[in-house]
Amino acid sequence: MSFPKPYADAVAKLRVPCGFVLIAAFLWFSDPTRSSLAVGLPISLLGLVLRAWAAGHLEKNATLTESGPYAWVRNPLYLGTLTAATGFVAASCRWELAVLCAAVFLLIYLPVVELEEEHLAKLFPGFSDYARRVNKLLPRPPRKPGAKPFRFSLYRYNREYEAALAFLIGAALLLWKALT
Repeated sequence: MSFPKPYADAVAKLRVPCGFVLIAAFLWFSDPTRSSLAVGLPISLLGLVLRAWAAGHLEKNATLTESGPYAWVRNPLYLGTLTAATGFVAASCRWELAVLCAAVFLLIYLPVVELEEEHLAKLFPGFSDYARRVNKLLPRPPRKPGAKPFRFSLYRYNREYEAALAFLIGAALLLWKALT
């Protein structure tokens, strides 16, 4: 799927505000149960773990990251976000939130992924070879695993702990809604 650059540039600015709209929608419309939380929260946690693993390998704009989850998929941060959102949707027990999340991912996040990949292609001459070997969003086992180890300093530098905090707050609010 390819998006016109003016559209992608415009929606890139909407990514953060849309996140706040999604949070508000989940707070207002979700109707979680204990069993939906038991299914959804572990899925969200897997997405959070994927994001953390990716953040511990990512040196933005400094090197083309091909280690850790980047050996499996080119956009593990977005895949982690999608996985976490899927878990929260399952926990919410509301199909309307699934439709809203799908629309935001398709209309906001996918164009942003394209913009970021265009930027990486200009920045790193080896990106086109990497893109031929590694899928954009569907993981597959790497031909050669990346050699660099996870670095907690990169996790902190990339401020991924903010996603962990958001997960904890979201999980607590869903739990509160399920128990009240």
